[in-house]
Amino acid sequence: MKKAWNEKFMQGVFFIAACASVLAVALICVFLFANGIPAMKEIGFLQFLSGERWRPSNDIYGIFPMIVGSIYVTAGAILFGVPIGILTSIFMAKYCPKKIYPVLKGATELLAGIPSVVYGFFGLVVMVPMIRELGMTLKRAGIVKSAGDGNSMLTASILLGMMILPTIIGVTESAIRSVPNQYYEGALALGATHERSIFAVVLPAAKSGVVAGIVLGIGRAIGETMAVIMVAGNQARMPVSIMMGVRTMTANIVIEMGYATGLHREALIATAVVLFVFILIINLSVSLLNRRGHRD
Repeated sequence: MKKAWNEKFMQGVFFIAACASVLAVALICVFLFANGIPAMKEIGFLQFLSGERWRPSNDIYGIFPMIVGSIYVTAGAILFGVPIGILTSIFMAKYCPKKIYPVLKGATELLAGIPSVVYGFFGLVVMVPMIRELGMTLKRAGIVKSAGDGNSMLTASILLGMMILPTIIGVTESAIRSVPNQYYEGALALGATHERSIFAVVLPAAKSGVVAGIVLGIGRAIGETMAVIMVAGNQARMPVSIMMGVRTMTANIVIEMGYATGLHREALIATAVVLFVFILIINLSVSLLNRRGHRD
């Protein structure tokens, strides 16, 4: 009797915890859409989403440069971070010697624990001067027209690529290790090499976990704020070069929310609505891809 009561009590606790999570998401959605949609209507949906000028002092609110900037910076972070993360996870799961593994594992976990502002400070002090010198070299070679000052889309992309590494490595490594060893042994028995067995059999079998790691990395990249503010230049204009400054949607919200009032504040909340929809679209697309992959 007591055991049955304990089970019901714990079931109730778990149910309340699940409801609390759903309620938190619902409240966030209600707050964002209740405050953001009226602002979009007042500004004009088309003007707000496709406008290329952001001038709150003149009541001009166009976030298209910030949307494009967020997409470009996130795409750059994926370009830098995903290949390195996947290859590192393959090394840790299938190639890494046992003596080195604890050190490498601890280093990747330490990367996950470093605060964003520390990443930003590292980017500001180390990466910005390096990118500035690179820009000057490329300008002298005639490859780019403007060298920039180092606070650029390229700097933000590389820094975000570093920041998403621990997420991708951790999830992907776990996915690879969860693949039954018989898959690998069967490929070897059929005459495949060690590398071919991993890349042609084990890695495709862990596809869902790899995709989940990439999606989590994308979420981290597109939602990052502090590090991006410190190295991206924060120029609310259309991106013209990877060596020039850019402003993302998250940076736009954080920079101006402290003093915004009235329609300006509501426009920033509407920007958060657009960002929220972006994340929902990404998650929905990945879910559809995973379902299609399971059917195939």
